[in-house]
Amino acid sequence: MHPLARSIVFTLVLYPALLHALDEAKLAAIHPAMEAAVQAKQAAGIVTLVMEKGKIVHHAAAGMADVAKGRTMEKDALFWIASMTKSVNATAIMVLVDEGKLALDEPASKWLPELAKVKLADGSAPEKPITLRMLLSHTAGIAFPSRKPTDGAISLKAYVATLIKTPLAFQPGSAYEYGFGPTVAGHILEIASGMKYDAFLKAKLFGPLGMQDTLFNPDDAHRARIARTYKMDDETHELAPGYNPFVTSEASVTHMVEPSGGLFSTAADMGRFYAMIANSGELDGTRILSEKAVRDMTTPVTAGGKPLNYACGWQVNIQAQRVNAQMPVGSFGHGGAFATNGCIDPQSKIVTVFMVQNVLVPDSGRPKDAFQHLVMEAAGIQVVSPPVAKKKDK
Repeated sequence: MHPLARSIVFTLVLYPALLHALDEAKLAAIHPAMEAAVQAKQAAGIVTLVMEKGKIVHHAAAGMADVAKGRTMEKDALFWIASMTKSVNATAIMVLVDEGKLALDEPASKWLPELAKVKLADGSAPEKPITLRMLLSHTAGIAFPSRKPTDGAISLKAYVATLIKTPLAFQPGSAYEYGFGPTVAGHILEIASGMKYDAFLKAKLFGPLGMQDTLFNPDDAHRARIARTYKMDDETHELAPGYNPFVTSEASVTHMVEPSGGLFSTAADMGRFYAMIANSGELDGTRILSEKAVRDMTTPVTAGGKPLNYACGWQVNIQAQRVNAQMPVGSFGHGGAFATNGCIDPQSKIVTVFMVQNVLVPDSGRPKDAFQHLVMEAAGIQVVSPPVAKKKDK
């Protein structure tokens, strides 16, 4: 057999979804599974969405958006997507990389001179300059802040100034610590573009992609669609209202624009964003990024010579460590603090979006796993579970 033909056959065996559409019966099983998760108190309400090659093939809502008020969960419910924002932030950075206004691997102090003055805890200077790739992949050494921004009390510029005054946690590029490097990168976007952060995202991403429900500070109309946050009561074991730090007291009270986790969005809006990335930077004839920018942004980095399952604002399933156990190796996406999740399988161009507002709810990851498992079954893609680590002999 010709090598090219063998390669095609091999690909179609691994990804039969490339031959036919997703199994409708498997997709139809998603909604009942999510209703069962609601009955099991794993969430008050859930919205799920699946896209294949840029088209919605499943979109459903289960449970309640507000139990006390009897408000049913709707498909257009608004969710705080938390750290899913990091992927949006990285994409915005890559727009400027494509335009030649930023570069991932040059010293970031080229745009933010204060970064050249950062020190380690012992007062010494870093051995390597901090780059945008390091900031976006949590390998810059930017420590987790002791305080977080509150309702409009501080600007992005002022907050970044406090972040980079804190001593670095480690030598840039030598280790990984999940933190607020992406926030620093977001302010660099403002400097390089000459625009306010939220205005840039609206002009370059949300507007062109038709993401009208994605924003940092919801107005009154959007606030009426926010899904209530729930936690598990320790004593009653019932779901109870939980605190969401990004839902302000009223629409006129705004919080800081936070590139690391401040966005609110819907499943449909995030689906369009992910579909654009899955299609190598273009959706419905609108190109947002170059194919090279998408590849560069979603390629896992190394730190201290060790491979990581993190890229520039994206969590990546690598063979040694899978973030989404039900998705194939090579898929990538990001989760959020309140159990939201988005994931892309670049081979089949399948996108999954899972929206919920859970904080400290036991088993809140099970509905997402069940959802993604059904999607992969519908695609005919067999996902091998990651190996279970063996216990060491005492």
